[in-house]
Amino acid sequence: MKVSVQYVNDAHGNTSAVQMPVGEWKRVLAKLKKYEQALHLKSDLQEAFEEVKQLKTKKNKQSLSDFLATI
Repeated sequence: MKVSVQYVNDAHGNTSAVQMPVGEWKRVLAKLKKYEQALHLKSDLQEAFEEVKQLKTKKNKQSLSDFLATI
């Protein structure tokens, strides 16, 4: 995805802002949202796999009926 941007510089030549067309900005935001959702999903999956790993190594495993009785 090519994005046309314009850089705004201050009196000292330092970049102080970036300008882009609104349509392109909306596309960038949409893509960012998708990346954030994918990152969140990846994090949730890693946490779930870690929990499963811990359950597999746990010596005193709890039965389903015992678990449900605690709820």
